[in-house]
Amino acid sequence: MRTPLIAGNWKMNTDSTSAAELARGIAARAAEVPGVELLVCPPSAYLTLVRDALGDAAVGLGGQNMYHETSGAFTGEISPAMLADIGAQSVILGHSERRHVFGETDADINKKTQAAFAAGLRPIVCVGELLEERQAGQTAAVIRRQFEGALAGVSAEQIATAVLAYEPVWAIGTGQVATTEQAEEVHADLRKQLTERYNAEVAATVRILYGGSVKPDNAGQLLGQPNIDGALIGGASLKVDDFLAIASASGGVTA
Repeated sequence: MRTPLIAGNWKMNTDSTSAAELARGIAARAAEVPGVELLVCPPSAYLTLVRDALGDAAVGLGGQNMYHETSGAFTGEISPAMLADIGAQSVILGHSERRHVFGETDADINKKTQAAFAAGLRPIVCVGELLEERQAGQTAAVIRRQFEGALAGVSAEQIATAVLAYEPVWAIGTGQVATTEQAEEVHADLRKQLTERYNAEVAATVRILYGGSVKPDNAGQLLGQPNIDGALIGGASLKVDDFLAIASASGGVTA
């Protein structure tokens, strides 16, 4: 059985006051969505502040990115050890903004994924195609390339503890949303790739999230698909009501 995961990627938003208020608001109402795992990923500058604001609530803490080295002369970076040290349990890797704004490659993401496992962090590994790639009928090939590159050398034991996230680049922050059929098709293909590389038991365990302009009014239909196990949310995660409404729409534990 797969417990739905609703993860909020706050991106480069909030200040110290609003980050703490948002965390406290989610923490206070986390019990409203039993059977759903909640996770918030604030800017790295506010990780400890948000951790403290969450208190003992059943809300996980994650990083938005990290470097693959444990320590060293890497000005401006945050290491997996640092994330683990301040209490983060998860980290988003390979988000489309990291790929297309900052030029990260599948090889870069693979290094980070391996480093996350080594540090005891759960990687949330993102894949997704550009609009021109979808229009050219290349979606399946792009997703397979990213899957194979980012997860090279990852064992069955490791992948069973990881999370995948499908985020069509053309639907992130644009207001456009993949249809339920488009989203489910890619999620089902990812499940098939997991089966082919590992086995059916592992494939049935790994959660695959959908991300791309998920909102309360479309969450129920998207999250009702058999291979969509939750959501990686951007803008809607900055509002307590919207974030929890999406979590509620996930409907609890899935097959």
